[in-house]
Amino acid sequence: MAAPAEHVETSDPPEMDPEPEAPETSDPETSDREQKEEEEEKEKEEDDDEDDEEGPQEPIIRDTPADIKLEAIANTVALHPTRDLLVCGDVDGDLYAYAYSCTEGETRELWSSGHHLKSCRQVRFSADGLQLYSVSRDKAIHLLDVERGQLVTRIRGAHGAPINSLLLVDENILATGDDGGTLKVWDMRKGTAIMDLKQHEDYISDIAVDAAKRILLTTSGDGTMGVFNIKRRRFELLSEYQTGDLTSVALMKRGKKVICGSSEGTIYIFNWNGFGATSDRFTIKAESVECIAPITDNIMCTASMDGYIRAVNLFPNRVIGCIGQHVGEPVEEINKSWDSRFLVSSAHDQLIKFWDISDLKNTKVTEYRKRKKKDGRMKSLTKKAHGENDFFAGLVEEPEKKKEEEEEGEEEEEEDSDSGSD
Repeated sequence: MAAPAEHVETSDPPEMDPEPEAPETSDPETSDREQKEEEEEKEKEEDDDEDDEEGPQEPIIRDTPADIKLEAIANTVALHPTRDLLVCGDVDGDLYAYAYSCTEGETRELWSSGHHLKSCRQVRFSADGLQLYSVSRDKAIHLLDVERGQLVTRIRGAHGAPINSLLLVDENILATGDDGGTLKVWDMRKGTAIMDLKQHEDYISDIAVDAAKRILLTTSGDGTMGVFNIKRRRFELLSEYQTGDLTSVALMKRGKKVICGSSEGTIYIFNWNGFGATSDRFTIKAESVECIAPITDNIMCTASMDGYIRAVNLFPNRVIGCIGQHVGEPVEEINKSWDSRFLVSSAHDQLIKFWDISDLKNTKVTEYRKRKKKDGRMKSLTKKAHGENDFFAGLVEEPEKKKEEEEEGEEEEEEDSDSGSD
C-alpha cells in the first residue's frame, strides 16, 4: 500500500553525509627511506646500549712511546734513573720534562723552565732522581727541583767561556767543561770550584769518571783525551793527538777499556792506565761518532751527523746493525732508559724518539764475518730502524742461520775493524 503523499518528500533529495576524503598518498621511495632511517637509528641506539654495557674500550699499547715534537732543536736529553721521565734542553735555553708511556695518548709534558738566557748544552739527573743540573752557553750552572721544575740554585759566570759538558761525579761533586778547554770540578755544598784546570786547546766535548770516582777523563776538539785525578786535584796527562775532534768518551769492558768517538767516524780504544796511546781503533761507515751510550760490557750505541744510530760490538769490533735514524738530521744525544728497554735520541728534526733495545743485550757476535747486504743497508735491529715511511719499516731481520755463519770465504763488511783482539 502506498504511503500517504504528505509523508513522501518529493521536492529536495535527502541530505547525505559527505564522503570521507581520500587519504593522501605518499611517494613509495620516500616512505622506504624514512623507514630505513628509523631502523638505522634503532640499531645505533642498540649498539650504544651494548657499548655502555661492555664498558670503555681497551687502550692502544705501542711498542715504544710516541715521538715527542718540540718547538726547537734539543741539544741534550736526560732520563730519570728510576722512572719513565725525561728532560730535554733546547737551543733557546728552555728545559722540558715529559712523562713517557707506551699507552697511546699518555705521554705528556709535566713542566717547562726558561731560566737559561742562551742555549742549554747539557742536562743530567742526580743519582736519586730528585734534582736536575743543567749548563748553558750563558756560562751558568743551574740546579732544579725535578718534581716542580723550579730553580733551586744558580751559579752565574761559572766559567769564562760557554759551558759545553757536564758530569755528576756523586751527590755533591760536579764536573763541567767549557768551549775554551777549561775543566772545573765543583763542590755543590759550597757552590765553589775545587779544581780549575786548562789543559786542552779547544772545547771539552765530554767527561767520564771511573767507578772509584777517582779519575776524570775528558775529550776535546783538539783531538786529545785528558786525564785528571779528582782525589789529588791535579792534572795527570794528555793522550797523543788523534785525527779530528774527539767528541765522546765512555768506559766499557768492566772499566778496562776507554772508548772515544771522533768527528771522523773513527772509534779509538784505550786500555785503562794506558791513556797515552790507543790500543786499537776502527772506523765505522759514518760521518762521525757524536755520542756513545754503553748498553752492555761489549755493546754500545753510537749516533752520528748522518742521522743514524748504530749498535756496535767491541771485540770483535763490528757494527751489528741499525737501531734507528732521524732521517737526514744530525743526532745531538742518545741515552738509555732506567730499565734499559728504550734508547732515546734527540736531533735537529726537533723530535725526541724512542727505540726498543730490549733484545740488544741478548745479541751474540761471533768472529765469523757475515756477507755484506747486496743493497748496502745495515741490518735492522728494531721495527722502525729505517724510518716510519720506509718500505722495510716493521721488518726486523731474522737472526742469521748458523750454517751461514760457518761458511768460509765470506766477504768482510766495510764497517768491520781490521783488528778484533782483546
